[in-house]
Amino acid sequence: MNPLLKLTLAAALALSSASFTPAHAAQPVPDSAQAAGTTESAGSSGASRSTGSDQTSGSTTSMSEGEIKKVDKEAGKVTIKHGPLTNLDMPAMTMNFKVKDATMLDQVKPGDKVRFVADKVAGAFTVIQLENVN
Repeated sequence: MNPLLKLTLAAALALSSASFTPAHAAQPVPDSAQAAGTTESAGSSGASRSTGSDQTSGSTTSMSEGEIKKVDKEAGKVTIKHGPLTNLDMPAMTMNFKVKDATMLDQVKPGDKVRFVADKVAGAFTVIQLENVN
């Protein structure tokens, strides 16, 4: 066998068997998977989906709808069951978000229906705008 062909095949084999973790492997679990008995995988673990760039402004992003499931004032986080987040290319699911401003957490409680804008800020999914619609 041609030595160059051997080297090419060996490199291709090495690359195909290399261990890697797909970008979506540690993402929050869509609601459809949760209904089937699967548990959330990201939540407060800090796992995040890459969207190409960290954005800090939701000025051109439309608000999404959701329901508050948990408020953690100490950690500065809120758990929201939400519809699709088109700006983050994320399907409907329940997940934890940091909040841009801790005073947002005073506006909501579990069970509240909300409209919100979430974005990726400093590598973390963050609610940057929140509106209680109850």
